[in-house]
Amino acid sequence: MRWSFTFFVLAAWLLGVMPAAQAQDSLYVPIFGYRTGPFASSGIPFVNGIRDYLTMLNLRDGGIGGVKLTIDECETGYDTKKGIECYEAVKARNPLVLTPLSTGIGLAVLPRLAVDKIPMLTMAYGLTASAMGDVFPWAFNPPDTYWDTAGAMLQHIATTEGGLNKLSGKTIGYIYLDAPYGKEAIPLLEQLSKTYGFTLKLYPVAGTEMQNQSSQWLSVRRDKPDWMMMFGWGALHPTALKEAEKINFPMDHFISNFWVSDHDMRAGGDAAKGFREVAFHASGTAFPAFHDIQTVVLDRAITDTPKDQVGEVLYNHGVYNAVLIAEAITNAQKLSGHRMVTGEDVRRGFEAIDLSAARWKALGLEGFSDPLKLSCSDHNGHGRISVQTWDGTKWLRISNPEPPMVAVTQPLVDAAAKDYVEKNTGWPKRTEACDKSS
Repeated sequence: MRWSFTFFVLAAWLLGVMPAAQAQDSLYVPIFGYRTGPFASSGIPFVNGIRDYLTMLNLRDGGIGGVKLTIDECETGYDTKKGIECYEAVKARNPLVLTPLSTGIGLAVLPRLAVDKIPMLTMAYGLTASAMGDVFPWAFNPPDTYWDTAGAMLQHIATTEGGLNKLSGKTIGYIYLDAPYGKEAIPLLEQLSKTYGFTLKLYPVAGTEMQNQSSQWLSVRRDKPDWMMMFGWGALHPTALKEAEKINFPMDHFISNFWVSDHDMRAGGDAAKGFREVAFHASGTAFPAFHDIQTVVLDRAITDTPKDQVGEVLYNHGVYNAVLIAEAITNAQKLSGHRMVTGEDVRRGFEAIDLSAARWKALGLEGFSDPLKLSCSDHNGHGRISVQTWDGTKWLRISNPEPPMVAVTQPLVDAAAKDYVEKNTGWPKRTEACDKSS
């Protein structure tokens, strides 16, 4: 689509995407995304969900607290080096929050946040230990950590098998993107395999080989795991589904974390029926806020989002991500008493997030997700997780939301946070006390 210059300027004013010099009275929210590269099929709907929700707030409400949002994208291609370049490019513009959309990028910039006073939101991804607000005051990873996610997947397997004690003697395979994202869950899975007596088999997939997994699945056929777990991204997902079909691996014993998209499932064809995925929010568009996105943004053609993408898993991930950003800014304005807030204010705003059932309803998202409450010491919230299955055209929920295995994982998270600090000499301490009871 080619817009005239006049229309571009008008649209930019409406959406709050003018350059910094022309947006001094706006709230700057950059998004690091990847609309190009090998992970674009996953990155595009995620970014679209974030952008469309924030754009809707600009057009419907005049922004947040009467201040427009300047929404800016920096293309990373899911490349950590490019992500660092994006960080250096935006930090001088006083961003209110950093959204890297990549575990690798998040890990790379994590040590810089305290210096530059920029809070970072890695929604349900990133360093698991950053849930510890007393150790990582500038990082937030709600509503669940990677370890919460992996634990929920294992809980579902155990429930299906008849209990955690039934895992003894079982073999569970783990196929994953061979990157910081996919590796993050391994320490927990290794520990749980010792605790519950199952054999863990690892099947790493390099980013350059996502569409060539024949060797991994030959190993799966040889190892004969009872269940397969997956932390994938991009083309890794549909390829894994097709390879699983080739060796007749049962889809109802194949479960993934939150990041498998509807696009991935359709690409998997009929063989994908029965595949399972954990979830922390609803799919679909049956919410007033989505109606507003439709009428205020999509119907005006102020977005490149295909209408049939709205309501899909990764698009809705983006909406959830945007809700967290908006809530943090809203809280920051209330706490500071100022409409124009800083990154320091927004960090406090994240710690004050309290998405009760009543608040979700007020946002036009009643039933979209469970309540979530963050605090000074808890930057995650450890929300309840359900399981859904693919019926060939859509996701169907097959379990009630359950709390993650926090009692099991928390000691490991504490140890991981301590280990991170010890390995990063001079790690800055929180500048204000953090009440553990908060």
